[in-house]
Amino acid sequence: MGDHSAAASKLPIPGKRNVLITSALPYVNNVPHLGNIIGCVLSADVFARYCRMRGYNTLYICGTDEYGTATETKALEEGCSPKEICDNGLWFPINVFQSWNKAFEDCHWQYHAIHKEVYKWFNISFDEFGRTSSPQQTEVCQSIFKKLWDNNWLVENTMQQLYCDTCKRFLADRLVEGNCPTPGCNYDSARGDQCEKCGKLLNPTELLDPKCKVCRNSPRIRDTDHLFLELPLLKDKLEEYVSRMSVAGGWSQNAIQATYAWLREGLKQRCITRDLKWGVPVPHDKYKDKVFYVWFDAPIGYVSITSCHTPEWEKWWKNPEDVELYQFMGKDNVPFHTVIFPSTLLGTGENWTMMKTISVTEYLNYEAGKFSKSKGVGVFGNDAKDTNIPVEVSDTLFTWSDLQAKLNSELLSNLGNFVNRVLSFIAKDLASGYGSVIPDAPGADSHPLTKALAEKVGIYVEQYIEAMEKVKLKQGLKIAMSISGEGNAYLQESQFWKLYKEDRPSCSVVMKTSMGLVYLLACLLEPFMPSFTLEVLKQLNLPLEAQISFSDEKGDVERAKRPWEFIPAHHRIGTPSPLFKELKDEEVEFYREKFAGSQADRLVKAEAEAKKITDKLSEAKISDGKTAKKDKTKKPAAAKPKVSGPADAEISISRLDIRVGLITKAQKHPDADSLYVEEIDVGEPQPRTVVSGLVKYIPLEEMQNRKVCVLCNLKPAAMRGIKSQAMVLAASNSDHTKVELVEPPQGAVVGERVTFPGIEGLPDDVLNPKKKVWETLQVDLHSDKDLVACYKDLPLTTSAGVCKVSSIAEGSIR
Repeated sequence: MGDHSAAASKLPIPGKRNVLITSALPYVNNVPHLGNIIGCVLSADVFARYCRMRGYNTLYICGTDEYGTATETKALEEGCSPKEICDNGLWFPINVFQSWNKAFEDCHWQYHAIHKEVYKWFNISFDEFGRTSSPQQTEVCQSIFKKLWDNNWLVENTMQQLYCDTCKRFLADRLVEGNCPTPGCNYDSARGDQCEKCGKLLNPTELLDPKCKVCRNSPRIRDTDHLFLELPLLKDKLEEYVSRMSVAGGWSQNAIQATYAWLREGLKQRCITRDLKWGVPVPHDKYKDKVFYVWFDAPIGYVSITSCHTPEWEKWWKNPEDVELYQFMGKDNVPFHTVIFPSTLLGTGENWTMMKTISVTEYLNYEAGKFSKSKGVGVFGNDAKDTNIPVEVSDTLFTWSDLQAKLNSELLSNLGNFVNRVLSFIAKDLASGYGSVIPDAPGADSHPLTKALAEKVGIYVEQYIEAMEKVKLKQGLKIAMSISGEGNAYLQESQFWKLYKEDRPSCSVVMKTSMGLVYLLACLLEPFMPSFTLEVLKQLNLPLEAQISFSDEKGDVERAKRPWEFIPAHHRIGTPSPLFKELKDEEVEFYREKFAGSQADRLVKAEAEAKKITDKLSEAKISDGKTAKKDKTKKPAAAKPKVSGPADAEISISRLDIRVGLITKAQKHPDADSLYVEEIDVGEPQPRTVVSGLVKYIPLEEMQNRKVCVLCNLKPAAMRGIKSQAMVLAASNSDHTKVELVEPPQGAVVGERVTFPGIEGLPDDVLNPKKKVWETLQVDLHSDKDLVACYKDLPLTTSAGVCKVSSIAEGSIR
């Protein structure tokens, strides 16, 4: 993730185009939701990358939204402070495994860190990813409040609020659920602030048959004093802003419709305070025990996070002459950013940078229903990370079959096929290719087929830029992919394989032009697929800095009409390799089953499966892998203390340090045809280098970005000049003609120790080769008839379940 907070802060540059970008602040009480990532964060990242590519001075701001009801409520349940919840996270419900490993009792998720880690995997290029529970947030919020108070835009009112006699507290909006009062909706799980089904903003007292979410009892209505923003009095200022900026900023139709729907209904006073302890305190003696409402303080979070990036934050947020503000939101957040937040800023009377453009995403539907973080429905950011599916595939309706079709047809068959076809032909030896050297191509501009292609490509690039400038990102992506389709058609029509033998100069024109298209696609698709761009540039043997900027000053758009000139003749390319892997039917079914139902449903299922295993173990009365039978005729021997770790300890499986690892990079050994060299993350600051003899069994592309079981405490050994610091566990059949990796479940945490039910003990720091510990234990490592990896009868177990092999039953593991 491009969190540049440690680097020099960016400031607007007079005379340049300065673009400030924000995306919806993810709420800290859960793992990032795929709907939020795809809908807002990823869209904003695409636009930020595009702006940087065009040479605009760009600042992309986001962070975790940490104040509010959900955090305070969870803190009450857990008996800790809300800050501890945000800093350390919530206890994750994997206590079903506690009987196997006491260490699980201390397992916590650090939510702010998890959000950063998930966004890092998605390669989101934030310039600053902060949090709203900062001192800067308090300072900025209270400053805006004081301006509104001094300008008489705030009023005191007594309001009726739901009070729970059981919980002895006023209930904030999200602590109440009931039936939606909107005619025709009738949703029975509407929240006190908004109905998720129809999108209508609500007050808790409007709900029909309300219930306290904590105790499920019916609350009663009670009076309480609060402060309100006078939205009706700000209507004229707001309407002038909306009518002007919605046109200048090209607001999307759904944003315009939602905004004018609010204006037509008539603006109402909006409460800005609430009866909570966790939040920005109100700087007023009468209301000092209250905090600001989340809708008031959350949007201000963008300002406070910017102030963490630079003390001179006003140069971004109070500089409408030099800065353009783009915001990316889900459609349920539109009124907050087109009506309420602008009204708040207008009410201060200061010269704020007002939102120019809002890009609004529809709800992301999951299979048959809507993604819902609160209900745990759909795929969450950490889930997506564990699938190893490219991060670039997305749509408004998410179905696994549609994702499979897009990956296999658009990325693999269209884009991946074109790039690999061109590079592979160039890389062939001189008897059938160009020996990895790009040929010269004189006369390309007079070659009829090439000239026709160049004209089409030039038009596509102009359309791409027009679409991206208007934040029509999906349209921009489709246009870029059309260039790949044109490239495939160009190759087919040219019949380059025949030209190589019959008309070498024409073949050179076709291949040099095609290489230019590969390079052009890598640059155009960088905002959408940065990892694809990095890999293509690597295979082209070009530095990252070689990307086309498409800036107006450099004339790069015109250069696109002459693609044969992008890469010079005689340039030597790198090594071509496949860019995408086919997503197979069985994998689709696996993921559909894995993520079916809600998170709660999945937990129940996991607990049931785990109970079966523990019951089976209990019946077997397993102790260190053996069934103990007492011989009553013999005197019991003096008990020996059980020691695990030292070199002279009993040879127990606990002495092996087997961990869940993630292969972050795999390549052929430079001096050994049968060996791979992998970089594997095993939860340490630096990845370990591992050498494995798997070349003849597992294709290189299947070794990439894959979770494996790694034995980490073997003594390092040099293998053909490269020191191997661990060993990847694999299973083989009886005649050793087939080998498969032992794989942890997709949900297993990288770096966690693989354990064996019923066995405790610390591993050796390094296994003593003279004691033959590994050799003694290895003979009992095998895969059973159900493909579960076992030591004797004990499964290799992680927090997410047991480790398995793909198809080798009753094989040997080593």
